[in-house]
Amino acid sequence: MEVVPAAGNKKAKKHIHLFYCSECEELALKIAAGSDAIELQSINWRSFDDGFPNLFINKAHDIRGQHVAFLASFSSPAVIFEQISVIFALPKLFIASFTLVLPFFPTGSFERVEEEGDVATAFTLARILSMIPKSRGGPTSVVIYDIHALQERFYFGDDVLPCFETGIPLLLQRLRQLPDADNITIAFPDDGAWKRFHKLLQHFPMIVCNKVREGDRRIVRIKEGNPEGRHVVIVDDLVQSGGTLRECQKVLASHGAAKVSAYVTHAVFPKQSYERFMTSNSAGPGDQFAYFWITDSCPHTVKAIGQRPPFEVLSLAGSIADALQI
Repeated sequence: MEVVPAAGNKKAKKHIHLFYCSECEELALKIAAGSDAIELQSINWRSFDDGFPNLFINKAHDIRGQHVAFLASFSSPAVIFEQISVIFALPKLFIASFTLVLPFFPTGSFERVEEEGDVATAFTLARILSMIPKSRGGPTSVVIYDIHALQERFYFGDDVLPCFETGIPLLLQRLRQLPDADNITIAFPDDGAWKRFHKLLQHFPMIVCNKVREGDRRIVRIKEGNPEGRHVVIVDDLVQSGGTLRECQKVLASHGAAKVSAYVTHAVFPKQSYERFMTSNSAGPGDQFAYFWITDSCPHTVKAIGQRPPFEVLSLAGSIADALQI
């Protein structure tokens, strides 16, 4: 089934049957609400008495010859196996094409072997996903947002087509809405973040920070750039405990920044570490983030944080809908 194009459109939109894991239900609903080309489908996520998955793909016969996608969230090792089982089953249902949307590639920061014995789990997960069966239309497309290191694209085999997207356009749209939009400076917490994002933000003044060792301590310093009088927005791909972002905020404020905000695509925040950023938990105005923008790539975090200041959620729903039409 194809969606008939409106007058003047060059190409009809693909009609997508979108399946999703349980924790991505809210994001899936947003994706479908914003596009008449996406139809939600369901899976019965059950377990046997021994804890192993007992799964059922509803209306499996109806999706034959159709374009199918699956919205995944590998938020913990405990949920990966059941989702991988579905991901490997869907392409075998005689579908026209298959797209896996995995907004957050969770092992992306474990991509290096620094000494013998280290296990690069980013490579392991990429190899597993590279084994997804082909559909009738060919290899599976894998959509991932702001993977931690760009070289990880080479971890995937030739039997899948990785599509790397970014949440930066959502940030740019939000920055244009700010009353001080003409006073924004972008800061990067380290050289890695600068390499990752600077070409997408090059029309802004920039600051680059880095960590230096002083005795037994590692402290954050400004390597280049001037924050004085500016609304400085720290940009990175993900946050875990948030220690580096906190130290960046302090050093930028001490050097005269009028405001400090932050953006990360993936708000992991293990052990409720987001609490340290809550406006209600700050020591005072000089200790606060004006805004902390995150996307909904990590559903558990979004559910826990909501829209509590300084956090604002910039949804990937529209971007994912567009990516499914590639």
